[in-house]
Amino acid sequence: MAGKEPQAMPMSTGRKTIYHLQKMKDEGKMISMVGTASCDPLWVAACERAGVDLVRYLGPGESCAGRDESVKWHTRLIRQMAPNICLNAVMQTTKHPDKYTAVEFAGELLTDGADSVMPMAVTNDTLQYMADNWIPVIGHVGCLSGWQVGWFGNYSRVGKTAEDAMTVFRMAYEYQECGMAAMTIELTSREVTDYIAKKLRVPVISVAAGGAADGSELVIYDLLGFQPTSTMPKHAKYYRSYFEDSIEAFKEFDTDIKTKTYPEEKHGWGMDESEFDKFVNTIEQKYPDMK
Repeated sequence: MAGKEPQAMPMSTGRKTIYHLQKMKDEGKMISMVGTASCDPLWVAACERAGVDLVRYLGPGESCAGRDESVKWHTRLIRQMAPNICLNAVMQTTKHPDKYTAVEFAGELLTDGADSVMPMAVTNDTLQYMADNWIPVIGHVGCLSGWQVGWFGNYSRVGKTAEDAMTVFRMAYEYQECGMAAMTIELTSREVTDYIAKKLRVPVISVAAGGAADGSELVIYDLLGFQPTSTMPKHAKYYRSYFEDSIEAFKEFDTDIKTKTYPEEKHGWGMDESEFDKFVNTIEQKYPDMK
């Protein structure tokens, strides 16, 4: 339309991307990352308000197919609530077995608001193709997650010997050389964690890996104490007892309702007395049989 102002680009100018994460590593600044799984977008908004740099998330669903179908609209909801935080969307790798479908799906996620994708156990060939097509990939090394942990005997420490540590390093190095923009490293020793982070050009973020690396991730359920402290994993740090505090808040609310403590007068407003009398008289005249 003639004379119409051109539309601004949809990305917020204050939004963090893979560029900013790389810059943080180059400047020696630590990257904070929260794993939210498929939590409510409000959690991500809270992370952004708190200054967290990066959030990893899944689409909600009870199956691989369900999560794959929901992750795009979930991304749009999250981005509306949190316009500036760096979003890392987990891709269900088994649903995108070749490099062409991987690029197609990842491109849709980026268009919907993600800043990077995390295809678990991505092959070097697929990774290179994704990088060649400008898809920022944040991958994962160390104790691989999901269905892949069977190769490690479950979620267990990896890299205990020099040979095993070299296996982790080779995977991380090959990923970097094939275009991976950043990666998380899980359940390695603090020495291996920090050494690999130091040797690689790209950001390496510790997950239950002891070392500082270029930053660390905590899952939101551990960070906010959604489970008893007696069953929390060793790497977790309990910052707030959100679940327990929530239960206490619900108890207090329930008690207030049943004792008529809430609502108080200050929680409402009063009608003009003459208007209320008029209203009551009208009701009583028109509906005399009502008790």
